[in-house]
Amino acid sequence: MWRCGTLAATLLILAAPGARAGDADAAAPAPKYAATCTQAATFRTIVDVGHGTQAPGALSARGVDEYVFNLRLAREIDKELRAAGFDKTVLMITPDKPTRGLFKRVARATALKADLFFAVHHDSVPDKMVENWQFDGKAEHYNDRFPGHSLFISNSNGDRVGSLAFARLLGLALKTRGLKYTPHYTEKFMGNRRRELVDPEAGVYRYDQLIVLKETRMPAALMEAGSIINRNEELLLATPEHEALMASAVVEAVDEFCAERNKSTPAPVVAKLGNAKPADAKPGDTKPAVAKKPDEKKKPDEKKLAAAKKPDKKSDEAKRKTGWFHLGIFQ
Repeated sequence: MWRCGTLAATLLILAAPGARAGDADAAAPAPKYAATCTQAATFRTIVDVGHGTQAPGALSARGVDEYVFNLRLAREIDKELRAAGFDKTVLMITPDKPTRGLFKRVARATALKADLFFAVHHDSVPDKMVENWQFDGKAEHYNDRFPGHSLFISNSNGDRVGSLAFARLLGLALKTRGLKYTPHYTEKFMGNRRRELVDPEAGVYRYDQLIVLKETRMPAALMEAGSIINRNEELLLATPEHEALMASAVVEAVDEFCAERNKSTPAPVVAKLGNAKPADAKPGDTKPAVAKKPDEKKKPDEKKLAAAKKPDKKSDEAKRKTGWFHLGIFQ
């Protein structure tokens, strides 16, 4: 705990407002956002702080636990959501180790009847891809090749369409702020960490195995806010200006998603019984239309009835030969 606190303080001192990471420009002050969704006051977003004290996640290039970054950014997002009018926002902190801690998050989100689950993380790379360097007299590891954020959803989620809709809104909000996602998850060298890019414009990947995404019944997305193993991006991610910029993108996406989910639909027009008039009704005629009685003299065609009663032998035989009809394959 002492090491994390000391290095976190060091990061804040080193992080300059003009720091850059890859193609991302220096973060400008983010404007305050006011919700436009009419249901903002009752819309509940779970802001899940990735990892916890018992399982702090990846180490940054300067030896800081990922959980330190996650908690700081999640608190900023929670603060800005509440300031925008999303009063029911919940900041979820779960110290338990996986997998118990992961299922605990899902259970809490379900019990709280959340409208949206959003997990906050920071990225790293597989161990085989890191290089060695010295920082503050200690041996540390880094990889400066893959700056940028990334977004993940699961096709196994209870509302996959909603998950993708929110993730896309967030990806586009980040893009309009000059931030770029990392494309390296599509590369073969990622091995079993390789992911399908389901939205190339917004930087949304498919990751079906993540418990907090696949087990949740409400729309859910996970954000890797940037690469803390990247030495330049680590400094940028530690600045309050960049945190505020990312938080503003999240608030905008939540607001747009809330508005889409609560769009009012016009009530169907139902004709009142007794007020309908026949087409040939005269002005002032208020009597209801009376249905005509069927022509009782007209008899049904007995030849057609007899033909209809005969079984279709050809059709039955075809069904027996193609047994998958019974299995519902064509339904």
